[in-house]
Amino acid sequence: MPQEKEARTYRKPLPHIDEEMRPWWEALQRHELYVQKCRDCGDLRFHPRALCPSCLSPRTEWLRAKGTGKIYTFTTTYQNQASGFRDSLPYTLAWVELDEGLKLLTNIVDCSPEQVRINMPVEAVFDDVTPEVTLLKFRPAR
Repeated sequence: MPQEKEARTYRKPLPHIDEEMRPWWEALQRHELYVQKCRDCGDLRFHPRALCPSCLSPRTEWLRAKGTGKIYTFTTTYQNQASGFRDSLPYTLAWVELDEGLKLLTNIVDCSPEQVRINMPVEAVFDDVTPEVTLLKFRPAR
């Protein structure tokens, strides 16, 4: 009798997926990164929202991003006793500046904390944490 794989249990908080964010999360499930662009003023934005924060236009389009960028700034956490987080210690949170110019907060993976540097080139990786949720993370560019 073949052994069944043990289901992976994700113990950290999961996002609430609302209608403004749904296209973002659906793209991540496809392992694609999309950002919003205002059709009136041309500004790119993250996080997704119904109105452009620059000109208040509701006219939005989604553009596929390359998924590459560089670390703008970062911090490494060595102590966190919250359920789910303590199992991941140490972990690095970073503001990543995408090649398109947007900055987003994310985790740096596949890299020891001692190797993380400001301006380090990084690339997107997609972490399927549940059947419904894929998280965007970044690793050093290969």
